[in-house]
Amino acid sequence: MDHFDPALISVVMPCYNAAPYVEEAIVSVLQQRYAPLELIVVDDGSTDASAQIVARLAAAHPGRITLLHQTNSGPYAARNYALEHAHGNFIAFLDADDRWHPEALERLHAAMIDTLADVAYCGWQNVGEAAGNTQPYLPPDYVESDAAALFLQSCPWPINGVLLRRQLVDRLNGFSERLPTAMDYDLWLRMLATQPTVVRVPEVLAFYRRYPRGNAHIPRWRQVFDAIAVRETFVRRHPEPVAHLGREKRDALVYGSLLPEAYRCHWRRDTDSSRRLFRRAFLKADWKARDAKYIFASFLPAPLFDTLIRQVDKRRNVRNRI
Repeated sequence: MDHFDPALISVVMPCYNAAPYVEEAIVSVLQQRYAPLELIVVDDGSTDASAQIVARLAAAHPGRITLLHQTNSGPYAARNYALEHAHGNFIAFLDADDRWHPEALERLHAAMIDTLADVAYCGWQNVGEAAGNTQPYLPPDYVESDAAALFLQSCPWPINGVLLRRQLVDRLNGFSERLPTAMDYDLWLRMLATQPTVVRVPEVLAFYRRYPRGNAHIPRWRQVFDAIAVRETFVRRHPEPVAHLGREKRDALVYGSLLPEAYRCHWRRDTDSSRRLFRRAFLKADWKARDAKYIFASFLPAPLFDTLIRQVDKRRNVRNRI
């Protein structure tokens, strides 16, 4: 598609088994005060009532919602499929279990137009029964900060917290599909390498839902490893934006999540993730003597690791009570 509607925002929504939430997500799009928009929903092979819910809403709002279908291929493939059918000059992403403030797109778009920016981003808030921290969060002003360091430290925003010009998305060839998680993070890092003009809207306009996902959810170790992989790729392919950091600080940013996440998984009794993360930390993290018992124990078979660490924790708790 060579020509796009100059005022239109295309909202891309992958949907997989989101029946309890998808109607709320779609209504939050339909209630946006920014009028020139289209919603493209890609049902990713749902086995619940998601597709029927979207089809009902599309019939009730003709011309505003496009429903596409694909066999289950994951959210990044679904987003890329939706982008092939998008007519807008601006692109926004909203997952089928998240939502927006009614003025989200209006304010993001206005900021982009006022500053001639390529990217506008806003604050967000975690919601849902598994949201540990529900405090509203305003990200830093990346124009006035060391954006490369902050982007390497963590993903700069949730996927529903940003509006982009279509030309930028096309230049980046959309989302990579090489890893099961973190491909939005990969897109933002690749975007950073193009030195786009960005603008912050210092308001909480996006709501990111966290909820228990059952046994099918991707394990935490996989999520951490994927995030590290995209950082490693960014540093390898784009050394210039991070050259000022120096190797020690750069490595601390790339691998700094390993030990905190290993301990977090340990306290949650996610033994498989904690063992994998501690073993990777042995090779890549700046670990200390106090970490040694956990790191070396992680090379034991899983039952022995779990037994040993429980004994260590029990002795420590006894000492703390004395």
